[in-house]
Amino acid sequence: MRLLAALAAGFFAYLAAGYLTGNAPSFRRSRSAPTTSGGQELWLSQAGVDLSPRQFWAGSLFVGLLGFGFAWALSGAWVVAAVPAITMALLPRTYFSRQRSRRLSETVQAWPDGLRDLTASIQAGRSLPQAIEAMAATGPPALRRAFGRFATLNQMFGTRAALETIKEDLADPTSDRVIEVLSLAYERGGSSITGILTDLAEAVTEDLRTIEEIRTAELEQRINARAVFALPWFVLLIITIRGGPFREFYQSPAGVLTVAVGAAFSLVGLLIVSRLSREPAEARVFAARPSQEAGP
Repeated sequence: MRLLAALAAGFFAYLAAGYLTGNAPSFRRSRSAPTTSGGQELWLSQAGVDLSPRQFWAGSLFVGLLGFGFAWALSGAWVVAAVPAITMALLPRTYFSRQRSRRLSETVQAWPDGLRDLTASIQAGRSLPQAIEAMAATGPPALRRAFGRFATLNQMFGTRAALETIKEDLADPTSDRVIEVLSLAYERGGSSITGILTDLAEAVTEDLRTIEEIRTAELEQRINARAVFALPWFVLLIITIRGGPFREFYQSPAGVLTVAVGAAFSLVGLLIVSRLSREPAEARVFAARPSQEAGP
């Protein structure tokens, strides 16, 4: 166990020195190995993380090993430190998953105002591409971020291709519907486009109101489920900080078995609660290709 602790400490120092000096390890595979990080890179981009999937997982491993060393130093039992270490290793993924959901939610929440801005711009005599460029410059902050490169894409590939690219970047069913309507409006034009955009803004507003009611009703159950999972392990760590019968027991094979069984039951319970509280995922009917939602 001392050898493992020494190796972990050395790995910490190696990663820390690399990231602090700007020479972080890349952990590159051979070129012949197939790459499957496209969906992971999109996930990280949507979360606002400027890292490659390998760098993200290396950082998560560093956090987990750091948590393992700290919990082991406190409890003196590696099996007690294992569960907090795994939890800490998953914290970056959990945090940025929420960050990604928040950023995507901000974009969806901004669509009603964005559509009204587009309607006003078109009524002022602008074409649809010009109205979108104006929205990217002066519209809601979330849509400015989403459409920040629309002008460049529009000049290089055309309006329809630019909208398709942004649609796949957002990878959201609501944004899919809105951008698909914008694409059809660009192709067909006509005087009815402002009425279509107004009706679409009202429909999106109603959808958002329903989604917000569902999320508010589920919030308390999710908080309770995570608290029930975390509290027993926090208590276990506290009672093994000092030497005595508790620490001795959890250093024995019987203690290892007890923690393993408890961890298994806790994990199964957490998975069941997460499954029951999961929001039904709306299919991306207008997606150009199967979306990669799993994340890194």
